[in-house]
Amino acid sequence: MTSPPSLIPSLRIQPLRVRPPSRYKTQPARHAPMTLPILQLLPGKERSVERGHLWVFSGALAPKNPQPPDGALVEVRASNSRFLARGQYQQSGAIRVRILTREPEQIDHEFWTRKLRAAIAIRNRLGLLDGPDTTAARLVNGEGDFLPGLIIDYFAGNVVIQTHSRGMELACKDIANALIEALEDRACFICHKPVYIGPDTAGEKVSTLYGAPVEPWFRENGFRFRLDWAEGQKTGFFLDQRDHRAMLSRYASGRTLLNAFSYTGAFSVYAAAAGAAEVITLDSSERAIQQAKLNLEANGFATAASNVVVGETLRYLKEAQRGFDLIVLDPPAFAKRLSARHSAVQGYKRLNLEALRNLNPGGILFTFSCSQAVDASLFNGTITAAVIESGRNARILHRLAQPADHPINPCHPESEYLKGLILTVD
Repeated sequence: MTSPPSLIPSLRIQPLRVRPPSRYKTQPARHAPMTLPILQLLPGKERSVERGHLWVFSGALAPKNPQPPDGALVEVRASNSRFLARGQYQQSGAIRVRILTREPEQIDHEFWTRKLRAAIAIRNRLGLLDGPDTTAARLVNGEGDFLPGLIIDYFAGNVVIQTHSRGMELACKDIANALIEALEDRACFICHKPVYIGPDTAGEKVSTLYGAPVEPWFRENGFRFRLDWAEGQKTGFFLDQRDHRAMLSRYASGRTLLNAFSYTGAFSVYAAAAGAAEVITLDSSERAIQQAKLNLEANGFATAASNVVVGETLRYLKEAQRGFDLIVLDPPAFAKRLSARHSAVQGYKRLNLEALRNLNPGGILFTFSCSQAVDASLFNGTITAAVIESGRNARILHRLAQPADHPINPCHPESEYLKGLILTVD
């Protein structure tokens, strides 16, 4: 099968110099003195750190602390000067320190390699990196892998790093060096897509850290998908819905599907393969829709590829003159901070209410929230409110969460960001 033409634009970027992988075995963490700025906490504020939470908020810091450079490594101590942790400082925002370790250890090449190897070992056990059916996985999931502010996704040799803090941005070259070693020659290309925009990344969307891109196609549960690392959202593909797309296959046969907020159309590919009677792929982004068409065509579903729509989901649902047997709602985050939570809840309610009204009797709704500020209980309550207002009888068939390569840190509840429900209505 001939691959569709590449959509990756030519980028004028200068690769950073990265050391080739070495073959030595990583030694256990060594405890050594480091001359770091010391930040002291107010009395009682050490409890959160001691319980394993990985953020130190501005309100926890004593008033007479030094002001380290943005992204600097710092040492966090209790009000009685007892050592608590080491982490990366950020000058602005509510989160002032992201904790990397609660040991007095060096943050060096050995540290990054050990941390990355531990995370990659989990993905190896899951068979996600180079198995016969799946060759893509999240390698590092921020706080879920005890590396707050760092996201790393792997796509069949292409690796995309996202940094959400100045500290991780500054550490990118060290992380790339360690990653080459930890992946044991499986990394052909490593690029950096910063989310936190600091003085060194102003206007920069992507930069190469190592190698050159290889073929942008990877496998997920036997299907072929195209990575758009340069211009796509986040790292270029949403890996966190892998298991839920497989679940969709159970329900799609013979049904009419509306895949809203479709992005790259992955849910549509699974539905078409499962024998859906009709697949409508909807997204507000023309670029995303073109990616969806490429993915559908690459898997042999030309009919579904011709039934893609550029449009806004809520308006589409309100104006639809028909019903659907199956609707997927996977919107972008409606709330990225607590202050936006109320408006996000109202947005989720309106969206799901319209979806419920457009389901045929016996129809099924896959609905999700990736808003960190909206926890599972609040999301479930919001969907319940939409069901009540719709006047329909509904049953919850499944409660959904993020997959194993997007682990949740039980001591850091903010690491649980993806929530979902599968409902059926009479």
